[in-house]
Amino acid sequence: MDDRELRPILEALLFVAADPISLNRLCEVLEEVDRPRIVACLDELRNEYRRADHGLTLVEVAGGYQLATVPEAAPWLRKLSVAKMPPRLSKPALETLAIVAYKQPLTRPEIESIRGVDVAGVVKTLMDRRLVKIVGRKDVPGRPMVFGTTKEFLQAFGLKELADLPTLKDFAEIARATDASVELFPDEALVGDSDVGEPMASAVDASHEAAAEAFEQPAS
Repeated sequence: MDDRELRPILEALLFVAADPISLNRLCEVLEEVDRPRIVACLDELRNEYRRADHGLTLVEVAGGYQLATVPEAAPWLRKLSVAKMPPRLSKPALETLAIVAYKQPLTRPEIESIRGVDVAGVVKTLMDRRLVKIVGRKDVPGRPMVFGTTKEFLQAFGLKELADLPTLKDFAEIARATDASVELFPDEALVGDSDVGEPMASAVDASHEAAAEAFEQPAS
């Protein structure tokens, strides 16, 4: 198989996949193709989307590769998917999600010590949305469950990995400049924009300054 055959096959695999496809999985499917050739063809495909006027782009997100819509198309995609959109996350849910993202892994009491309120219902909502999950138990008396973010969280916010999260300082500065809320679309609707900064900036609303200060508290 030469590169002219490989590129459309890669594009087709990415198109039909509901979730990001890892490089390892692509190598398993294309077992007769060397790993470096697959990477090179992915890079060529990504560059081709960037050079031309396309409504799609190839992004690395949640540990894999995925075709995503370009940010410029978002207003029209929202109109198309308005009937399918789930409710927006509430302010408490967004703040709790930000705390888990930056301080994970941590227990529910540790989250509550930062937010100052009970978070049982909020954590359940985040788990129902598959943004937060139980990642283990803390080695203390009672062995409470500890929580962390999921692969779906990375996908929803357009992050390749947790290391791509902006710093707390940058996040607070960006977040204070906006009152927007994150809209999390179902799989069949808008795939995450390739611009990480804007969706992450939307993850907390007008009370960001207080929340950002709370994040600096140690999780005991």
